[in-house]
Amino acid sequence: MENTVIKFDHVSKEYRLGAIGGGTLRGDLQSFMARICGREDPNAMIGAKQYNGNERFLALNDISFEVKKGEALGIIGHNGAGKSTLLKLLSRVTAPSAGTISYNGRIASMLEVGTGFHPELTGRENVYMNGAILGMTKAEISKKFDDIVAFAEMEQFIDTPVKRYSSGMYVKLAFSVAAHLDSEIMIMDEVLAVGDMAFQKKCLDKLRDAAKQEGRTVLYVSHNMNTIRQLCDRCIVLNKGQIIFDGLPEEAISIYMNKQMTDNVKIDFENYHRSQWAMMRQKVFLTEASFPNKKTVEFMSGEPMYINLKWRNVQDVSHAGLRIEIWNLEDVAQATYVLYDFYSGKKDDTADVTLKLDVSMLMDAEYKTYFTFFNKDKNGNNFDIECVPGLCFIRNNTNAEQKWAWRPKNWGYVQLPSPEILNI
Repeated sequence: MENTVIKFDHVSKEYRLGAIGGGTLRGDLQSFMARICGREDPNAMIGAKQYNGNERFLALNDISFEVKKGEALGIIGHNGAGKSTLLKLLSRVTAPSAGTISYNGRIASMLEVGTGFHPELTGRENVYMNGAILGMTKAEISKKFDDIVAFAEMEQFIDTPVKRYSSGMYVKLAFSVAAHLDSEIMIMDEVLAVGDMAFQKKCLDKLRDAAKQEGRTVLYVSHNMNTIRQLCDRCIVLNKGQIIFDGLPEEAISIYMNKQMTDNVKIDFENYHRSQWAMMRQKVFLTEASFPNKKTVEFMSGEPMYINLKWRNVQDVSHAGLRIEIWNLEDVAQATYVLYDFYSGKKDDTADVTLKLDVSMLMDAEYKTYFTFFNKDKNGNNFDIECVPGLCFIRNNTNAEQKWAWRPKNWGYVQLPSPEILNI
């Protein structure tokens, strides 16, 4: 149909598991001989899963859909469902293993916040460089420069090197450049997760206007269901690389949440997409979270909650803390558990911990968690070194006071008793 802007026709994407090469001929020969002799790969990361080189993973499995001009399409699904792979295929970062993808128009893609930004260059210089990477001419950038800076609220800092920017300032400028590209298709992957609430609303308004007023097509991936509700008029739910629903956002969110609640007593974070900005600060890589010895995610009155976390160290880690945030399904923070200075370890070490949480104060409801490792800087302020959305769970038939009033704050306004460490 002539009104169709994007078409996926029986598209699949297959990846080979494990490292493709060691980076040097010597390393590749060492790995090859280790496999032949049945020994452990000497070049593999300590504790990492070993693959035989022939194992395959279908990130997307025979998906087909169309997107019309001016449509705002949300894409949701659990970690590793194939959301980011879909956007990378459309952005031509990688090619499909099977099927065809067709589109009509120029694409503005934000898969990584600030891709192409150089920390040593000023904001002004990065606007021109990033705009060029996204396909804008120098004349186009100069014409829109004042609008880009004003939208990002960066007039005072535009001639400061971006290495001195906060994460919020960084994402504001990066989003503003992409949002002002004259493109027919806008692709956004979790780009609003860092900005403050006021700027998130501003970005959503900009994306909504792009779709409704300017007739541009928007594809938006997010774990924030409220932004999906506000922006999208249609939503796709992905599960294990396949489309399990395509329709109204509210129905899609309900299906996604129900699946999260019934399926996941364990989550694998190996394939969870971290942003480029998050990886720059990453010292710990969380690999798995689970409710040990549970078959459902329902916790009844008087039942304690045990959580097992597994991770490996990207760098040396000293005096790391852990924050477990509790949110409701409307993306409102409810409460938090915090452990300070509970772990230190060397680069490439692996570790796991089993925690016992007191959930007696949580009322009957459905919840989701965020797991965040953090350190303190020289001024005593916390900074995150790993953060991923985690397990969902249900509290049922509890004795919690129903009159308890949760007050909004960054992590739920209520700090619950610190988890009990059973083993580490």
